[in-house]
Amino acid sequence: MRAFIDSDVLIWHLRGEKKACNFLRRLRDQGEYELWTGAMQRAEVVFFMREHEEDMTFEFLSQFRTEPVDQALVDEAGALFRRWNPSHGIDVNDAFLAASAKRTGGRIFSINKKHYPMPDVLITQAWRA
Repeated sequence: MRAFIDSDVLIWHLRGEKKACNFLRRLRDQGEYELWTGAMQRAEVVFFMREHEEDMTFEFLSQFRTEPVDQALVDEAGALFRRWNPSHGIDVNDAFLAASAKRTGGRIFSINKKHYPMPDVLITQAWRA
């Protein structure tokens, strides 16, 4: 099964948060999941890294496959956004990751489960603060 890692987890790992490092290590070592992230989550990390962080960031991201964006994914993410943004305030990036998980039968791992209120999307709290 695909484990879609939300950008919050990726960013905390890159900032050196031990809980993030331990969480990702456990998830990888269990062997139950393939490590993935969404295109938008990868973009959140890559767009905002600093020049001196490039090598470390790209090396870290090489451990994850990235779900590509295509027309069908955009359409599904758009439907999720229109459905869930008014009541729950989900953002575009969350809609894309939820659509990726739905499409593939994967599970999202995030610190912010409230960003994924969709009952048909598998979501697990990465760790408790």
